[in-house]
Amino acid sequence: MSDEETQGEAPVVTYEVRGSVAVVTLNRPEYTNAQNSKMTYALDAAFVRAVNDDAVKAIVLAGAGKHFSGGHDIGTPGRDIDESFDRKAVIHWDHVGTEGVESRFARESEVYLGMCRRWAEIPKPMIAMVQGACIAGGLMLAWSCDFIIASDDAFFADPVVRMGIPGVEYFAHPWVMNPRAAKEFLYTADRFPAQRAKELGMVNHVVPREELEDFTFAMADRIAAMPRLGLALTKKAVNQAEDLMGLRAGMDSVFGLHHAAHAHNAEVGRDSLAGLDSRAMAKAGKQAAAQAAGKDTVSPA
Repeated sequence: MSDEETQGEAPVVTYEVRGSVAVVTLNRPEYTNAQNSKMTYALDAAFVRAVNDDAVKAIVLAGAGKHFSGGHDIGTPGRDIDESFDRKAVIHWDHVGTEGVESRFARESEVYLGMCRRWAEIPKPMIAMVQGACIAGGLMLAWSCDFIIASDDAFFADPVVRMGIPGVEYFAHPWVMNPRAAKEFLYTADRFPAQRAKELGMVNHVVPREELEDFTFAMADRIAAMPRLGLALTKKAVNQAEDLMGLRAGMDSVFGLHHAAHAHNAEVGRDSLAGLDSRAMAKAGKQAAAQAAGKDTVSPA
């Protein structure tokens, strides 16, 4: 069976159940599945639906089209940064009608950091099925899942240091890869191909693009055969261990630095994103990737 989570006329998330696996799909392929607040709440509704369905034993998060996710929506016609939202992750007043840090901190505490933390605690196993780009906000969605299966053409990047910002809001970088790799990932804004991400421990499996779906659902079916409570308790155990290793406290501290960077940009420039929109960021990313590829082909002599 299938259904759609919609806002207005645009289906931003689709929901389907295949056997005992719920498939939640980001559905803005024309904008590389950029995540606006409508998508955030459609995702949340789909995840709640999957948790409440006793027939669903595991959840697969997917992205429609060529790319899993190009990140947060910072420049499409559907950007809804100035719209009110239903606060479910944190208890705070509405960001609409406020200014500066008061506005940004309230909104990002809810739709970015808070929602990803909420989803990371979903008691059913979550698998991110990643193809193509998984950039910035896309990383946060994938990192909220229990593990990642990627196609061989997938790549991962967090380029927000170009904006003077120390990484995305759900700052899991040093935990999903080692700290030195996290620094390279952020300092360079390079695109890490799927195989390198696997070598660093961020990705569990890399498979050919044409095999991605079959491999992912075979894994989901294997997991779904395990006892529901056992899976939930195991997930809680590993999440608690991560928190004891500093994950939650680290994210809280970096979230403050993140907003210091936003405030600095707004104070010295024209906006909190250092004047960079989605097109400018995509162009810079492609140029950097081309330069890196060129350097790789230069003779050491």
